[in-house]
Amino acid sequence: MRVVMKFGGTSVGSAEAIRQVAQIVAESRREHEVVLVVSAMNAPDLRTTDSLIAAAKAAAGGNGDATAQIVPKLLALHLRVAAELAPPAECAALEVELRAMLDYMSELSRSIAVLGELTPRALDLFSGLGERINARLIAAALRGVGLSAAAVDATGLIVTDDRYGMAAPLMAETREQTRAVLLPMLSAGQVAVVTGFIGATRSGVPTTLGRGGSDYSCSILGSVLDAHEVWFWKEVDGVLTANPKVVPEARTMAHLSYSEMGEMAYYGANVLHPKTVQPLVQRRIPIRIRNTFNPTHPGTIISADQGEGNAKAVTAIKDVSLITVGGPGMLGLTGVAARIFGAVARSGSNILLISQASSEQSVCLAVAKADAEAAVAALREELMRDFSAHDVEHIGVIDCTIVALVGSGMRGTPGIAGRTFGALGQAGINIIAIAQGSTENNISLIVAPSDSDEAVRVIHRSFADGSRSAVPA
Repeated sequence: MRVVMKFGGTSVGSAEAIRQVAQIVAESRREHEVVLVVSAMNAPDLRTTDSLIAAAKAAAGGNGDATAQIVPKLLALHLRVAAELAPPAECAALEVELRAMLDYMSELSRSIAVLGELTPRALDLFSGLGERINARLIAAALRGVGLSAAAVDATGLIVTDDRYGMAAPLMAETREQTRAVLLPMLSAGQVAVVTGFIGATRSGVPTTLGRGGSDYSCSILGSVLDAHEVWFWKEVDGVLTANPKVVPEARTMAHLSYSEMGEMAYYGANVLHPKTVQPLVQRRIPIRIRNTFNPTHPGTIISADQGEGNAKAVTAIKDVSLITVGGPGMLGLTGVAARIFGAVARSGSNILLISQASSEQSVCLAVAKADAEAAVAALREELMRDFSAHDVEHIGVIDCTIVALVGSGMRGTPGIAGRTFGALGQAGINIIAIAQGSTENNISLIVAPSDSDEAVRVIHRSFADGSRSAVPA
């Protein structure tokens, strides 16, 4: 079986963590072809990518030695970890390679200071260096436990457009290049340790894939390599039925569908973002979320299969504002909803939830609290004439929380909403607004911020006994 697996965050943040990664890979390599995708090292006292970006920005401000000042710390961190994981000869070769890469960035930093400008293209060079360094360190660690392993820069695999900072992959060309490089390595029994987060244009200029880029890299490679499964190794046993800080009895779910994953990620749960795993969803490649520090746990599998169970998880988005636009003249006022949504979009605000009663006298929409002021200003400007004609009489804003109940099995199952509302009613929790899409995968409720945690606990408790999709945490 061919498996592409990604390690990021604290999974590659220390010698102990990387040693655990090496053990996982060695065990997996006995049965599978393995490709690794790795993030930059984030040690407790030194976050590699953040440090490099800060140095690049300082250079643009005139401090040409900013990168040179951080280089000794980065070099010492990676070589100290290497000394615990790899034999001396490996460490010596690694030091030569890392010094050359870091010296180049120091020279680039001085050039940026002279120009007084940090271009998006140059920033991508700095942003992706941490992954390039760590891939070489982890490859050395794998060789230290007897595996045949080599670091591979994704600049030679993932072909992107030239939107620096948020490049998009060109999948056909990426498939051709990736298979040409990696398939011979897999056939020879090698483990490829690939840099996450980065790619390159057709002309070979390095780019980065934006937020969640290392997950996206893993997804892209899993897709073009026709992987049987893709594993994302994290610091938890899988996806939980609720936030364990709010619901201590929350359990790990054995299975989620792609649609359930999307709903949960959208509503604030610590789940893979749908955009980053879209290449896998399109090819219906199963995804597993597993725990680096508890590798015997089966984790959560995410696939096209809808699985069993009705409601599976409860999640919440806090720091939300509910904006209500209302007035008697809105009844039958053609196009008013489109104008409302257009105004909010022009303000740069993302609408999280929409609710409108059949009376058409009000429209409710939820946005992030930080976006509320700009959204309301845009609405007042757009609806100025409607206020004058008294068609629209008020625009109200309140702070709130969105609580979402998610589960594909809810579709067509009577009583789910009744049980939810009944449980909240018995707990004395007022529901301010309700939204449910026609897919019936999600019931979203607006509650007061003071009620949010209790609402999550009450709903979770009302469905926990009937859930067949969880395994002991």
